[in-house]
Amino acid sequence: MSNKKQKRVLGRGLDALLNSSDDNQSKNDFQKITNSLEIGLDKIQVNPNQPRTNFDTNEIENLSLSIKDLGIIQPITVRKNDTGNYEIISGERRFRASKKAGLSSIPCYIKGVDNETDVLKMSLVENIQRVDLDPIEIGLTYERLINDYNLNIDSISRLVGKNRSTISNYIRLLKLDPIIQSGIRDGFLSMGHGRALINIDDKKLQLDIYKQIISSKLSVRQTENIVRGKKISNVSNSSSDVSKIYIDATNKFENFFDSKVTLKENSEGKVSLSTTFKSINDLYSIIKKLSN
Repeated sequence: MSNKKQKRVLGRGLDALLNSSDDNQSKNDFQKITNSLEIGLDKIQVNPNQPRTNFDTNEIENLSLSIKDLGIIQPITVRKNDTGNYEIISGERRFRASKKAGLSSIPCYIKGVDNETDVLKMSLVENIQRVDLDPIEIGLTYERLINDYNLNIDSISRLVGKNRSTISNYIRLLKLDPIIQSGIRDGFLSMGHGRALINIDDKKLQLDIYKQIISSKLSVRQTENIVRGKKISNVSNSSSDVSKIYIDATNKFENFFDSKVTLKENSEGKVSLSTTFKSINDLYSIIKKLSN
C-alpha cells in the first residue's frame, strides 16, 4: 500500500471517529497540525495506552545509530497535556532511539487534541496502520476498541479501512494458548499457522502441534493438514490422531538415530524423513541396528 493510500485510509478512519455534528470544533482541532517544533526530550512523555508493547532492542539500536548520523527525518506527533508537557501520539520508537542516541531535543508535530478518548483512539488507529505491528498486538488493539469504546466490527472496519473478516481473524488469535501467542509475536510461526491452530479447542493439543511446527519447520499447509486429520479422526471416532503420530514418530526416530529428525509432508500427502549423522561410523552403527 502506498503512503498516499495509507494517509487516505487513515483520514477516513479519523473522520469516522469524529463524525458527530455536535463536535465540529473538536474535529478541526483533531486535524490541525502546526509546523514541527524542537521539544526537549525531558518534556515528552510516552503514551501509557500505547498499543505497541513489543519494541525490538536491535531495531532501536539500529535506529539510534541512524539518528546519530542523519538526525530525525520524520518528526514524532505529540499533544500538549495538562501538566504543560507533551504526550506522544505516534513515534515512540523514534523517541526511544533519540534518547539512546544522546539527543536533548527532537522535532515534533503538535496536534490540538484535548479529549483523552480521542487521543487514545487516534493512537490505536495510527498504530494499526503500521506494517510492523505483530498480529497479536493488532488483535489486542481491535479487542480494546470493542471492549473499551463499545465499537463493533463494522465500526472498526470503517475506522481502519479493513474488511470484517480480517479484523475477526486477528481477534480470534487471542483465543490461542499464551505460549503460542508469544511464538507469533516472536516470529517463530506465522498468523496462518495460528489461524489453523485456532480450530483446535484442546490447548494441550494446540501446544503439541505448535512444538511440531517449530521442530519440523512445518508450513501453513502442512499444519492445516494435521489439523484436518485431527478433526476427521474426531468425526469417525477413530483412535488415530495425525498430529500425535507426527510427534510420536519424530521422538522415536530421534531416539533411534540419536540425532535431530525432521518429518515433512508434501502437498500429495507423502512424508519424507531427514536427519544428519555426525560421521560415517554413526551411519554404519544405524545400518547395523536396522539389520538386526
